[in-house]
Amino acid sequence: MNKMISLEDAVNKIQDGMTVMVGGFLGCGTPHRIIDKLVEKGTKNLTLICNDTGFPEVGVGKMVVNKQFKKVIVSHIGTNPETGRQMHDEEIEVVLVPQGTLAEQIRAAGAGLGGVLTPTGLGTVVEQGKDLVEVDGVTYLLEKPLKADVALIAGEIADTYGNIVYSGSTRNFNNIMATAAEIVVVEAERVVEAGTIDPNHVVTPGIFVTHIVDGGAK
Repeated sequence: MNKMISLEDAVNKIQDGMTVMVGGFLGCGTPHRIIDKLVEKGTKNLTLICNDTGFPEVGVGKMVVNKQFKKVIVSHIGTNPETGRQMHDEEIEVVLVPQGTLAEQIRAAGAGLGGVLTPTGLGTVVEQGKDLVEVDGVTYLLEKPLKADVALIAGEIADTYGNIVYSGSTRNFNNIMATAAEIVVVEAERVVEAGTIDPNHVVTPGIFVTHIVDGGAK
């Protein structure tokens, strides 16, 4: 099965108002061509699930500057002053989540779990509005799964079925996000024929991938 689509077709999968996961850590491991095309298209009122909001000129930070998000669920925004400005001016809703908790909420969605229990955030503003669960005399916060309409991820190599190999730290959130969205689009630096990647090197199996964009195409 060949899952290749054009960059334009990939961007058209994202419609106004959708919830979108984007892989990457400060732009490292982010599908940059797709993000740039989304900025060009101007898709708006999106909810973003991402580790961070990048920099104003890098990754999803460009979409923040372009005011394409109504809400972001991230672990930090400190590297993008524009996110902070929009938050203070009530132009965007910012939900800050401890980084490990964010990863586990995404993983929970991918695994079909009802949530995760964590002590992180107890006694802080993170606790507000959340259920407390006691297990063996220890109190935990119940953090519910995070799922998206579309996940936009990046890989170093993908075959035409969608099996993905990552390079070093570019794996970050990409692998777990591939399990937690209705539609998963991978932007690969290099695309090879199905069956040519050593199965031992595959990190994200193609069964999780809906579409592939050739990130190295001219």
